[in-house]
Amino acid sequence: MSDEPQDQEDLAAAWGAALEEAAAAGEDAAVPVTPDATRVLNQAEIDSLLGFGDGPSKRGTAQTAIERIIRSGLVSYERLPMLEIIFDRLVRLLSTTLRNFTSDNVDVSIDSITSLRFADYLNSVPLPAMLGVFKAEAWDNYALAVVDSPLIYSVVDVLLGGRRGTAAMRVEGRPYTTIERGLVERLLGVVLADLTAAFEPLSPVVFRFERLEVNPRFAMISRPSNACVLVRLRVDMEGRGGKLELLIPYATLEPVRELLLQQFMGEKFGRDSIWETHLAEEMRQTEVVLDVVLDEQTMPLGAVLDLRVGDRIALGVAPGAPVRLACGSVALFEAQLGRRESRLAVRIERALPRGGRAGGGAVGGVMVQGEAAA
Repeated sequence: MSDEPQDQEDLAAAWGAALEEAAAAGEDAAVPVTPDATRVLNQAEIDSLLGFGDGPSKRGTAQTAIERIIRSGLVSYERLPMLEIIFDRLVRLLSTTLRNFTSDNVDVSIDSITSLRFADYLNSVPLPAMLGVFKAEAWDNYALAVVDSPLIYSVVDVLLGGRRGTAAMRVEGRPYTTIERGLVERLLGVVLADLTAAFEPLSPVVFRFERLEVNPRFAMISRPSNACVLVRLRVDMEGRGGKLELLIPYATLEPVRELLLQQFMGEKFGRDSIWETHLAEEMRQTEVVLDVVLDEQTMPLGAVLDLRVGDRIALGVAPGAPVRLACGSVALFEAQLGRRESRLAVRIERALPRGGRAGGGAVGGVMVQGEAAA
């Protein structure tokens, strides 16, 4: 017990010497190193290990990047292969339609097709812009078409007779006029008509224009956390143009999700006319057997077993009565039995309704048939 104060004094002296040596070496005095103690990292060492850099500004940038990566992984987006084919078709249709609409050389291309949250997109819309809200009638849900400022002024300049080859003049700091809004509504009407035509081979749907907004807060057609498909289209008109963006929530596409998951389009997109013609020609050359059914009778099984060679079965058909032509068990025609030269022949009188059977399905039934040249 008498040695404890002495041990504490020795330990304090050792710590003091370690602190003086650390201060003289220019190291952090708050982190003494002892063989038996667990080493605690300071903030600078933690930032260095995590790659945040030396300053707080770099550390904040790195944290923002990590937060973005974490947020992007919170929602799992489903890939819809058929949607890419539909928007490729939309680009081809728009290239022709906008040429007729503007009487100018228009080139439309797809910049990207991505998935993101609805709120993330609204927060990233470059203002000023016009946001067109449109509704998918058959699916009973909404989507957005966003026209950026360069495309708005380019369309206005082209439709009002501006010179070709010159960039459209932009007037900032003022709201859009009634004329500009009216011309953009006409542009969106053309785009929605082509979008309807692009979806038609997959699923008939009509996209109807609802309203035009300039404030993203008034274009809340979905919950902020809902996933959406964003299609960025680039429209070039001989040096002028801009971007047209279509934002379609996954909830809007839910009624046709099974169709959009297909790898290949259905009949209207995947038809092979050469193969269809070849198959039709081969089917016409296929040989089938037609049976002439003279009469059908039902007999007891014992009478059938007692039949011997030379026995006769009387047919209950009068001379000149109509007979039936059947292919397998399907009755096709009603005909008259006759003779041509030395052979029996039949003359078709009328076609029987589809779905009729030639009969002879009962146990003990005997169907007497004869084949004749038709």
